[in-house]
Amino acid sequence: MMTPSWILDILAAVMLLVAAISAGRLVAARPRAGSAGDADIDIAHLLMGIAMAGMLVASLTTLPNGWWDAIFAVLTAWFGWRVYRESRGQGARVLADGHHMPHLVHSAAMLYMFVALNAAAGGGGMGGMGGSSGMAMQTLSAPVVAFIFILWLAAYVVLDLDRLSGPGHGRGSYFAPALAGATAGTGSVSLAASAVPAGTSAGVAAGQGAADGSHPAGRGLLATGSRSASARALLLSPRAAAGCRIAMGVTMAFMLVIMI
Repeated sequence: MMTPSWILDILAAVMLLVAAISAGRLVAARPRAGSAGDADIDIAHLLMGIAMAGMLVASLTTLPNGWWDAIFAVLTAWFGWRVYRESRGQGARVLADGHHMPHLVHSAAMLYMFVALNAAAGGGGMGGMGGSSGMAMQTLSAPVVAFIFILWLAAYVVLDLDRLSGPGHGRGSYFAPALAGATAGTGSVSLAASAVPAGTSAGVAAGQGAADGSHPAGRGLLATGSRSASARALLLSPRAAAGCRIAMGVTMAFMLVIMI
């Protein structure tokens, strides 16, 4: 099936954006040691974004195919374990409501794509996917399995889109504490007060000004802290995570469709 190269280029750019957002979330969240967070999900999105960009555009050199096989085998096993633990409390509902089930499907689909290709090109990805006017994608073996993955990925994309406007979308997110800290009023005050040495008259004025917005220095520091907190809150929001997951699912399903 011939696919215009510009479509592949756009999808590759989207995947690199997802990888960049996932890396930013990992840096901004800074989960505490011993916390049961979802950093594994953002690590998976980071790796998947890089791998899929390399698959879509042959000129993007990433890792040898064998390395990706091992990486996605490990991710599939890891999320399989996470889903198993969830199933002990949720039972069959884990298929629709499980927090890690979509990521297990994503990891397994990536593993399938790398393993099931009849002839993967050398270099950073599967290679040969771009061209001046289009390209004929390599054909996957076991196309029935690919079709099952397509339906499964599409189901989770629809489910995510349906839940985006619903209440409690961030349920179970490890970003909730960080989000609360980033948007709390006391966080902005401490940012302003910490910029001026404590115990000085300027420090007292800055702290009070940050609290009520009356001091010029306090207003400036408070505005800077607020902008930083707002950007961090946006990056760590459940909607940003859902957007990455949706983009990943759509792109993955598209790739499977044109490789059948």
